[in-house]
Order: sequence, then structure tokens, then C-alpha cells
Amino acid sequence: MLTTVFALLVVLSVLIFVHELGHYVAAKSVGIGVPRFSIGMGPRVTGFRAWGTEWIISAVPLGGYVKLEGMEDDPLAGGEGDEGLVGPVEDHQPPPTSFDSKPIWARAWVISAGVIFNIIFAGLLHAGLFFVGGEAIDPNTSIAILEREELTGIAEPLANIPDGAELVAVGEHRVETWNEVFDAFRSASPGSTVLRFADADPVVLQLPQGDSDRFALFASITQYIEPVVGEVVEGSPAAEVGLQPGDRILEAGGQEVRVWGELVRIIEAHPGEQLGLVVDRAGERLALTVTPDIDTRLDERTRRVPIGRIGVGVEVSEREIRRYGPVAALSRGGEQTWEQSAMVFGFLRNLVAGHESPRDLGGPLAIAQISGDRLRVGWGSLIWFMAFFSVNLAILNLLPIPVLDGGHLLFLGLEAVRGRPLSVEQRIRLSHLGLIFVVGLMVWVITNDFLRFFGI
Repeated sequence: MLTTVFALLVVLSVLIFVHELGHYVAAKSVGIGVPRFSIGMGPRVTGFRAWGTEWIISAVPLGGYVKLEGMEDDPLAGGEGDEGLVGPVEDHQPPPTSFDSKPIWARAWVISAGVIFNIIFAGLLHAGLFFVGGEAIDPNTSIAILEREELTGIAEPLANIPDGAELVAVGEHRVETWNEVFDAFRSASPGSTVLRFADADPVVLQLPQGDSDRFALFASITQYIEPVVGEVVEGSPAAEVGLQPGDRILEAGGQEVRVWGELVRIIEAHPGEQLGLVVDRAGERLALTVTPDIDTRLDERTRRVPIGRIGVGVEVSEREIRRYGPVAALSRGGEQTWEQSAMVFGFLRNLVAGHESPRDLGGPLAIAQISGDRLRVGWGSLIWFMAFFSVNLAILNLLPIPVLDGGHLLFLGLEAVRGRPLSVEQRIRLSHLGLIFVVGLMVWVITNDFLRFFGI
């Protein structure tokens, strides 16, 4: 629990600081005064003054804001509260350091800088991971199909793929590593898509539009890896029953095991239950009984579900680590950020079109669960999630909803077209509608979180 809370605070605090720092830097660059920069919301806890700004930490460690000069009377800024970029209520000539005194391009720069900083930050995080740890590359593109006898609907053609077939292309996307297989399935155009193999007949799939349906289809596909134990964790259930590296798993739970992915699926389905294994050890057939430890993971709807673990790993000797220099890491980090941005935009587009379910939206509890799980895996995993969430934060802030950055950019766009700004009353009414929408959305995603928490 403490790990989850700590990870959530780290992710939110860092990303909000970066976002608000973007507004701060942009405001200073065009001569707008910034009386206050706050990490957190609510009453001031501590802080200091520097560079003409009061830098504070507030009592509620969620959110943050920069207060720009001329915004003190903005009703949406909450007096001493949230960031507001609508404009002063009183109709008078603003001072030269006020937000409203600046030309449209300068105000647009200030508003959009938070989003820009989040995108740049995500790219730098990805680049840092590639530079420090490199990228694990698995050249094995041979696939196997799980539970082929149960495939129906759009997944049924997968049953025609023989085990071990080497995939070379998904539609127009050629694949040379397993890393590229998932990306190819995700980015291929919806509709009729041909899977081409080096050693098998092509198969035609009807790829769905929505990412959730596409991920469910991909879940039937696993990498073709022989079910041979590569490592056994000391003190694990596997070690206790005598499993050894080199053992080939023939059966698990009374089911034939053809590939490693089938073994994983069977073990995960039996947490805390006795599970019979049939093992081939140097030509000798052995029968063992193992009880998987109970672990948990987040499913596709970020519900925490129990799964079994026995503490064995597969031999992955074919994998290699691709190293990147500083420039190449920046380039690869930019590519990864672009791919994540396209994924988020695609999800939003499919959500509006009805191809994704609103139940897939997550709120603070989902973010906390994912952050905690990532931190338990390691700091590198948490940093990767922080980069992905930074992209999400940037794109969601661009939505043309008043009270979000995109809504304020919409106001400026209307001002540029009309030749004059919207009246204070118009902006306030639109902002109130936007606030109602955002609050309603928060209620929805928090409700989703609780429903998932209780398995509903």
C-alpha cells in the first residue's frame, strides 16, 4: 500500500511540476508576471520566494498551478487556487506584465507550453531509458496460437496457423523482431489484413477498429518458445518440488503443453491450487505436483485479479541488447513518444466513434495501481509508465474543453477569427460548462475505478 501511494505521488508530482514549469517558463519568456507556483492544492504548507515568484508546496498533494499576473480575480482560479487562463473580470487596461496585455501568439505559447513540456519530458525519459539500459531485441518472430480449438468470430482464422510459423508481415508492416509484432498488429489498418509467413500459407484476418478488441485478438497469439525450463527461482514453489533447468513440461493440470505461453496461462489460472505437472527430464518422464503462489495483476480493465506463479523462467538466449548513443537514444525516444501519442489519439478517436468502451477509462485509483505495480518491478518500469502518462496528460489537456489548455486555445482561436475576445460573461459561461463536463468525467472514471476494484 505504501509503495502504491509513494509511486502515485512521485508520478503525479513530477508530471504536474513539469507541466506547470512549461507555463512558468513560457510566461517569463514573454514578460508575464508569475506571482505564485504551487505543487499541490489547498492551503500553503511551506515555500520560499525567488525570481519574483512565491514557490510553495500546498497541503493536498494532487494537482498544482501557476498563477499568472492578471489572473487573481479569475473566478476559475479559485482566488488562491487553481490555474486560470481566462482573463480578468474587470474591464480595464491591463498592465504590461499581465497575461491579457500580450498578443495572441504570446498567450497561445504560454497556454500550450505545459503540453509541449510534457511531450518533451516523455521523449527525454524514453531517451534516458534507451541510453542507460538499451533495448532488448528478440529476433524470434515464430508464433503459436493458444486454445485454437476455442477460437470463434474474427479470431477463428488464427486456427489455420501452424505452430512455429515464422511471421514476416502484418498487412503492409514487415516484422523482423518480436518487438515489432505487437506494434504491427496495433498500427495495422482495420479491416481485411493479411498475415504472411516465411514457411506457411498466408492467413487473412479482419482486424477490429478498437484497441481493446484488437488486444483481445492478439492475446490468442504467443511467441513460439519450447516449454523448457531455463531458470528456477530459489525458494519458489517450483524449486520446492524439484523442477530443474532443462526440464521440458509436457502436461500441466491434465492439459498438453505445446509452447511456453500455454504453460504460463495454465499456471496463472490456478493460484493457490494444486497443479499436476508431467516433466521430461533427460528422457525420463516424471510426475510432480506444485501449488502456485497467489499473485495479482491488472487485467485489461485495470481490475486486480489473482494469478498463479511457480517461479520458473524460460531460456531467452537469443535476445540481444541494442545499445544507443546519446543522439540515437534521443531519436529512438522521440519515435517511442510519437508511437504512444498515436496510440492515445487513436483510443480517443475510437472512444468517440463507439469502438471503445467508456468503461476502459481509468482514474486516480487505476493510476495508483499501475504506478505501484511498475515500481515493484523496478524504477525503469516506473519511468516508462511516467513517460506514457506524460503523453496522456499532454493530449488530454489539448482537448477543446474550457478549463483545459485546449479550451483556452479555442478561446484564442475564436478571438483571432473574430478580431476581438469573447466577453467575460461568455468565457465564464463556457468555462462553467467545461467545468461541469470535467467534474462529470472525474466522477465517471472514479466510479470505474471502484467498480474494477470490487470486480464489477
